[in-house]
Order: sequence, then structure tokens, then C-alpha cells
Amino acid sequence: MTGLIAAIDTTDPQRARALATAIAPSCGMLKLGLEFFLANGSDGVRLIDDRPVFLDLKLHDIPNTVAGGVRAILPLRPALLTIHASGGSAMIAAAREAAEAAGAERPKILAVTVLTSLGSEALHATGVAGGGRQQVLRLARLALAAGADGLVCSPLEVSMLRDALGEGPVLVVPGIRPAGADKGDQARTLTPREAADAGATWLVVGRPITAAADPAAAAAAIAAEIA
Repeated sequence: MTGLIAAIDTTDPQRARALATAIAPSCGMLKLGLEFFLANGSDGVRLIDDRPVFLDLKLHDIPNTVAGGVRAILPLRPALLTIHASGGSAMIAAAREAAEAAGAERPKILAVTVLTSLGSEALHATGVAGGGRQQVLRLARLALAAGADGLVCSPLEVSMLRDALGEGPVLVVPGIRPAGADKGDQARTLTPREAADAGATWLVVGRPITAAADPAAAAAAIAAEIA
């Protein structure tokens, strides 16, 4: 069954806390990203520690530095933590090894394949040949072989990854837009139902919930669509 993660992308910890409370009945997890973490640090995360947290920091550095970053985050007990698959096998393995220090409560390590804001032209400009889908699959296989628990991918790659990799990997999918919603800066999107049917483990939805006039109602509608 597919779960719903609400992306609480704000720098205001009290606003984040209020949103978390309002949408809690419909969301299995809350995503706190780089914007929130840089503004509020560990204390901000602890304000929302009564809900499972997806800490989306997309760590990307040399293996030793990423391992140190993972160890520093472990006291916050995030359920999910992101790194960049493009950091390579050694970096991914170092992140997984560092996470193991938390034992059974360790965060699941998710490797980001290709950002959902990048279309084919943008990828080509960065030197990636063969198109986005090929790059996603290449990075996905590398990451899982190095010890990642799952992947962050666009909705349009979910079905491909399930066909290639099976049901084992956790697939966390941003770029979700309900029918009729503004796509914003997301280049590769599906509706919640489409992504769930394709095999997503978790859907990440931000602005369609947090910018809605009634965030609780918006979250409930998306949860009902994927139920």
C-alpha cells in the first residue's frame, strides 16, 4: 500500500508544527528538507519528533564526510534520510555503514537518482548521455548494490524501476501533482493515483497540501485517492 508524505517546506518552525498537527490524520510521515534544516537545525526537527520524519538533506560529499553527517543526524531518529546516488558506491556504502550504528531504529538510506526538476535538455547540458530514464536506472542499480535501502525517483520512472528491480526497494516519489494542480518547477509528474498504481512506496506532496486554503482537507483528499 502506498503512503503519503507531506513536504513541510518552510523556515518557520511554528508554522511547520501547525501544519504537522493539521495534516497528521492523513499523512504517514512528514518531510523536512534543506530549507527547514538550515534555518532551524536539530532543534527544529525535534519540535516535530512525535511524527515519523523523512529528513531530505541529499547528502553529497566524500565518503568520510557523508558518514560523519549521517552519524550526526542519528540522534534525531529520522525514518528516512536522503543522499545523492551520483556520489558513488563508496559514499553510499559509507552512509549505510554509519546508519547501522543506530541498530534496528536506523534511518533507511534513500539514494536520489535524477532530480524531478531536470528534463532531458537539462540533463544533456550536464553531460548525461542516453536520456533521463537510462541515467535513473544506472544510478538506481549502483545505489542498491552499494547498500541503499531505496530510491527517490520521479513518478515517470516508478514502473520502470519496479520492472527492473522488483518489489524490494523502497521507492519515494516526489513530483506528485493532483489533477489540475500547478506543476511549479517539477518537470516529470503524475497524479497520486497514477503513481500509486505504478508501484510507489511513498508519495511526497508539498505545495498542493501546504499552500492549500485548507491543508488538512487537501491531504485527506490525496490520501483518499491513493487508498
